[in-house]
Amino acid sequence: MSSITRPSPARPSATRDLILDALETLLLEGGSSAATLEAVATRAGVSKGGLLYHFGSKEALYEGFLARLRTSAAQEAARTRNASQGLIAAYLDVSTVPDDPGTRSVLAALRLVGVQEVDVEAALADTFESWYAVIAQEIADPTLARLVQLVGDGLYLHALIGSARPEADQLVIARIIELVAESR
Repeated sequence: MSSITRPSPARPSATRDLILDALETLLLEGGSSAATLEAVATRAGVSKGGLLYHFGSKEALYEGFLARLRTSAAQEAARTRNASQGLIAAYLDVSTVPDDPGTRSVLAALRLVGVQEVDVEAALADTFESWYAVIAQEIADPTLARLVQLVGDGLYLHALIGSARPEADQLVIARIIELVAESR
């Protein structure tokens, strides 16, 4: 008698990741209206039944995507804690990078804002909270920790919309790092 092995929720299968990657791409290309179950399955190279095996509904698919976003953000924040240049410098530097996998996921999630079935705002708040939790472990002053996060958010927004000013941004980063060092 053979048994069927189901994907573990703690460790998604490669097929689940393919499906979530397909959803992300469709969200970026055309928003939630383009991300039908059929379109996601086709883009992922699986049958609609295969997609429904992993995600029983469109809501479950969206929730799976947002869960992966939360997990990825928490892992990235934790990895940054051990950056050779220091956490604050690494956080602010990564905030100036407009085209990386995490940014793609955040932008795709933003395309889900307003979709009734999911709480995108809570998922995005959780991702930003992951970063704040790591920053706050490094900086004792909660106001300064929040300031660092908000500067990073601003750098990130400007990088996303193409209005970054690299020279000025590097001066801001250097000054924030000085302020953090002075606070210790």
